[in-house]
Amino acid sequence: MSLVFDIPGYGALRLARLVCDFNGTLAVDGVLAPGVAERLQRLAANLEIHVVTGDTYGTARQALAGLPVNVQVLPERGQAEAKLAAVSALGPDGCAVLGNGRNDVTMLRAAALGIAVIGAEGVAPEVLAASDLLVPGSEAALDLFLKPRRLLAGLRA
Repeated sequence: MSLVFDIPGYGALRLARLVCDFNGTLAVDGVLAPGVAERLQRLAANLEIHVVTGDTYGTARQALAGLPVNVQVLPERGQAEAKLAAVSALGPDGCAVLGNGRNDVTMLRAAALGIAVIGAEGVAPEVLAASDLLVPGSEAALDLFLKPRRLLAGLRA
């Protein structure tokens, strides 16, 4: 399972895993955004999907139940470090990461591909500097991997 991209001026990407924040990235106010479940189902054919979250609303496990994702709920303190550790353990060279908050910055920087997702919660300015792309919402973020010419268009030089 993997997705392989050769992007002119950017380089080659061989992605095996997608690591996502939950609230503000895949969910709004603790509820999975429309279209996300279907996209995660489709992406699981090519990527191992992980959700690493502080779970602000305590709903991540329930919202993702039955979907082909690994969920890791983090303690309240040290979330940025825990997210980085999760990506490091998975092998950052094979990871794409989706995030929006300050606790996502280190994992976005470490990954082969970091994507900032702006939604109802907004996006921290540090996330923009740590990311390769900025997209308007979870559907657009997940569609980058389902419609790879979008990824190519956004990253090529």
